[in-house]
Amino acid sequence: MLLWYDRNGCHPSEFSRKEEVQSVSTSHSNSESSTTDPSLEASPLIVGGHTFTSRLFVGTGRYDTMEQMRESLDQSGSQCVTVAVRRERLYDRLGQNILDFIDLDRYILLPNTAGCFNAADAIRTAKLGREILRTLENAGADWVKLEVLGDSRTLLPDPVETIAACQELTAEGFKVLCYTNDCPVTAVRLKAAGATSVMPAGSPIGSGQGMLNINSFRIIMQYLKEDDPDYPVIVDAGVGTASDVSVAFELGADGVLLNTAIAHAREPARMARAMKYAAIAGREAYLAGRIPKKLYGSASSPEEGVISTRPYGSQPVEPS
Repeated sequence: MLLWYDRNGCHPSEFSRKEEVQSVSTSHSNSESSTTDPSLEASPLIVGGHTFTSRLFVGTGRYDTMEQMRESLDQSGSQCVTVAVRRERLYDRLGQNILDFIDLDRYILLPNTAGCFNAADAIRTAKLGREILRTLENAGADWVKLEVLGDSRTLLPDPVETIAACQELTAEGFKVLCYTNDCPVTAVRLKAAGATSVMPAGSPIGSGQGMLNINSFRIIMQYLKEDDPDYPVIVDAGVGTASDVSVAFELGADGVLLNTAIAHAREPARMARAMKYAAIAGREAYLAGRIPKKLYGSASSPEEGVISTRPYGSQPVEPS
């Protein structure tokens, strides 16, 4: 069953409509858990015409309960949540409507094409998602997270089909955020195909392995940003814990999208909160600039004025 259609095939127009989201700004983060770090507000992330002060994008799937999902979204501080149009169900096993647990005035929805294995299916799913969000009057109706898988075991993307779908969707007015692998050449081709953002995987979806190929990610960042420093690059997939989020941001990522790491944690809401602070810490560390790694140590305290610089326990050198 496709997302947003209930067990009786009812169209979302039969549900109560939400007020139109005017903009995503700090006004969308009124809860105590929202990210209000001043440095992040001073340099918001702009993707596809949407502005975010939180750089975390979180998913809505694989939670044990709708209540758990709602609390985790809140604790993450995210302003954008992604939903799988093809895989998710509007109603859970208890008959609860997912829309009753997502505040559409607070969050912009990012529909994604998870579960598609060719360009045609992905394009069809993206169009369905757009019509659904238009009906809900959510500001996310103009964009899509494109995911075209090439293998059901690794869940790695099919680059050929992804590029083809990106070109078609861009031509039809979509702002396309493209899930891809860690290949710099593919990343460049996706940008050339019109991708609003390229989203390289840190590691396979749901694997929890973190950033496996840091060197390739650095090359991707260099290639995509050398003539366009504000081009958004968002790490998508593979995050296992908060330190993985920090690493991604320390490497210069503009955002991180994750789902399983929160939904399958022992305490999802607590992990969501950890992810929020990890994003802040990693971004701040990147902006501050880390010290270079050295082979040998160097003293952090001044040597001037000390009685002796002779290492403790060593013997004085006898004059010859």
